[in-house]
Amino acid sequence: METSYIKPSFASRVADVLIVAALLLLAFIVIYPFINLLALSFNDGKDAARGGIYFFPRKLSFSAYGMLFENEKLLKGLGWSVLRVVIGTGTCLFVTGLLSYIISIRTFSGRKFMRIIFFMTMYFSGGIIPTYILMNQLHLTNTFQVYWIPGLINAYFMLLMASYISDLPEALFESARIDGAGELRIYWRIVIPVAMPVFAAVSIYAAVGHWNSWFDVILYNFNGKFDTLQVYLRRLLLEVEATQQIRDQQLLLHKFQGLSPQTLRAATTVLVTVPILCVYPFLQKYFIGGITLGSVK
Repeated sequence: METSYIKPSFASRVADVLIVAALLLLAFIVIYPFINLLALSFNDGKDAARGGIYFFPRKLSFSAYGMLFENEKLLKGLGWSVLRVVIGTGTCLFVTGLLSYIISIRTFSGRKFMRIIFFMTMYFSGGIIPTYILMNQLHLTNTFQVYWIPGLINAYFMLLMASYISDLPEALFESARIDGAGELRIYWRIVIPVAMPVFAAVSIYAAVGHWNSWFDVILYNFNGKFDTLQVYLRRLLLEVEATQQIRDQQLLLHKFQGLSPQTLRAATTVLVTVPILCVYPFLQKYFIGGITLGSVK
């Protein structure tokens, strides 16, 4: 059977061209800031102060990255950051996912009340000072545990995951209960594998949050033992900015003569962003599907 080919009209082709052009423009707007930061990070600091750098470095220099990687504490901070992301993301997914499954059980009479209680925490909090006092009384300050224990349960993640789990067939859980499986076993063997898209989507949110976090490091780990990469980079950037105001110290001027706050800021941004960019493509399909399906309700 022959299929008739319908030639697209002129208006349809114009619309396609406009849509493609709009998408290309949007992609350029999103990508250009990172390209500009990359060009600045590889440019000489004094030359960058003149401005006019857009896509490519005008005077190639690796001084900014050399300054970052010659810091002995950088690798230590990187290790704490990676460990925080792994432990913080894993524990948050497991505990928040378990809570999401509990409030999704239709036979559980208190699930609506629990939803309301956790939903209220998204709008009301104790504030910084009461939270600090609580962390201090729990002996979590100056420990690594303060990075992940307060974030075990996230109300926003819980709502996303609970909405997704609620759409799963109830027959899956009923058949498992008939076979004698407990709720924890059902969660581990059925809920997590079946709801993997929303778990992967939430893992991106949680991982980025832990990776970029620096204020709680300064607030709760004031002895500097568990400083993460972001804190070291922030401190280094402040040191370079301070040298701009100390022109009479020749040693500092010689050390930082190829640097400027602008180029170092670009280098630190690139260094912090690249790991997330490397992970995101592998979880993109889960991220899109999980957020779309998990936010229906």
